[in-house]
Amino acid sequence: MVKATLLALAFLLELALLVAVGWWGFTRSAGWPVRVLAGLGAPLLIAVVWGLFCSPKAGVSLPAPAKLTAQAACFVTGGLLLALAGRPVPGALLVAVWAVDKALLTLAGDPV
Repeated sequence: MVKATLLALAFLLELALLVAVGWWGFTRSAGWPVRVLAGLGAPLLIAVVWGLFCSPKAGVSLPAPAKLTAQAACFVTGGLLLALAGRPVPGALLVAVWAVDKALLTLAGDPV
């Protein structure tokens, strides 16, 4: 039950990551074409990286430390972009909650 809850939280955090990156893109101080491109393109880029390297059924199999590094890089990027969009506290919370969830999942025996 606990592991299932942690996995559900991990999934919700991944969705929040995409929303955070999109928020950054749509709040750029540029013309609407740039905002739309950044608001849709940046989350798409994160989703592709996540699908290729970080997901349980990743297209590229990485050793556990490299996979964890890629996941952390995605979340730190999302947190930084959210901070740059004027939301530093939610950006820090996104990264912190992901780190705690990942640590608890690791302790519960879930592979990276």
